[in-house]
Amino acid sequence: MKYVAVFGTLILLISGVLYWSVMSGSIQVPFTRLIQGVLSGLDDEVNVIYDLRFPRIIVASLAGGALAVSGALLQAVMRNPLADASIIGISSGANFTAILAVTIFPQLFFYMPLFAFIGGMIACVLVYSLSWKGGLSPMKLILVGVAIHATFTGLSEAFNYRGSYSVTSISTATTSTLSMKTWSEANMMMIYGGLAILIALCLFNWCNMLVLDDRTSSSLGLHVMRARIIVSVAAVILAATATAVAGVIAFLGLLVPHIGRQLVGSDYKLLLPFSAIGGAFLLLLADTIGRTILAPNEIPASILMAVIGGPFLIFLLRKSGQLHGHS
Repeated sequence: MKYVAVFGTLILLISGVLYWSVMSGSIQVPFTRLIQGVLSGLDDEVNVIYDLRFPRIIVASLAGGALAVSGALLQAVMRNPLADASIIGISSGANFTAILAVTIFPQLFFYMPLFAFIGGMIACVLVYSLSWKGGLSPMKLILVGVAIHATFTGLSEAFNYRGSYSVTSISTATTSTLSMKTWSEANMMMIYGGLAILIALCLFNWCNMLVLDDRTSSSLGLHVMRARIIVSVAAVILAATATAVAGVIAFLGLLVPHIGRQLVGSDYKLLLPFSAIGGAFLLLLADTIGRTILAPNEIPASILMAVIGGPFLIFLLRKSGQLHGHS
């Protein structure tokens, strides 16, 4: 009954934010007129809302859900509640290869998530291999991840500051602002991100077993290495797609699964759906607040997430004793 109440509340909250996000902005129309305009396509003001606000809402919701689910999957694979695509360098690796590929091959814009996936996978393999020493050390994982993140961020910045107009325009396509998103980017997010989230939700059983030690997982009949690779690939696809379309958004994959564990427990059968809905809610809320609080100016959702997430990471580190070097 408790879980029904949690999910019911979450769905009500995201419904409220969806309504607020659709109805707030420089153009405001009554809800009934909005519905009629969308159906008829003849109302110019509604068409502007449909072409500018709707894609942004879809991208924010799906990117938030994808990042939160990605964080939950990475935490299972790495047995570390501090694992998150933005912290351990997967997002910055994905961002760098997306910028690089689309600058060289602009006609392949729709395949940007695929290029981002390659970069994210390279970062994931680097972090995993460099922090592995007879097992995964949580502290070493974070430190290696921060170093990988800094490296890829530096490469992206160096690439962006070559002074080329094409690079500047590509940079705006991959920065962490959700403004000016188009239907092509919304479709990209729905195809890649939506499918990846649905596939990830089916991996709950493996995630529950991966949290245990390898010997126990094997005795339960799990092919540990194969499961770890498949879950890692799913996590990287989710993070890379969200990064390619919405830019690097930090801490979302850390915040939402942790809140989920407090509310619905550690069973991934409940934690993954909670992360998908909770991530969508949190990023859409941050984006809506960011574009309405100082209108017509905007605060990017990524900045709001960093302001919330930074202190939260310090809290988690202190709580788990990581600051004292304990595993």
